[in-house]
Amino acid sequence: MLIKLYNENPNLREIRKVVEVLREGGLIVYPTDTVYGLGCDITNQKAVEKVARFKGVNIEKNNFSFICSDLSHLSDYTRPISNTTFKLMRKNLPGPFTFILEANNNVPKYFKGKKKTVGIRVPDNNIIRAIVEELGNPILSTSVHNDDEILQYTPDPELIYERYQDIADIVIDGGYGELIPSTIVDCSGDEIEILREGKGTLIY
Repeated sequence: MLIKLYNENPNLREIRKVVEVLREGGLIVYPTDTVYGLGCDITNQKAVEKVARFKGVNIEKNNFSFICSDLSHLSDYTRPISNTTFKLMRKNLPGPFTFILEANNNVPKYFKGKKKTVGIRVPDNNIIRAIVEELGNPILSTSVHNDDEILQYTPDPELIYERYQDIADIVIDGGYGELIPSTIVDCSGDEIEILREGKGTLIY
């Protein structure tokens, strides 16, 4: 199913329709402030396994990130963070960044394996943040990749729908996406380190 939503004012009835699908273990493709993402409810193991199978990866070894609606979910899934890290996140979020933080025991076991970190995203996109807020917990996030060797990501929601309609229960058309993914910032060690330069420029 293809649903059209507008970032300026997402339709609450349609948002609830998407959340219902997520609660039932469905997969969705959604817009962010960077590239489109494929995701599901992080608390639904079968849905998470479905995403991992499609990507051809092992959940425990792959670095999926969680999309949150704001920073209030932080203490639910991460160990206490320093004031410096919190200030850095507050300055840059919502925005095109993935922050790698130390995970706590609330992160579902099927994600962790031997990993001790979790990626946190709060995109500057009202559609996906409204979905997460209505759902009440984060959703798993992985970028929608293109088969094209030149273009790594597809920005056109209709082309994304053509490719993902058999995998995702809902594809959200939130307008054209970006071609550049998020900047990944590792805050899990003693030093803050940029692991991938993406769309965002970090403000310290």
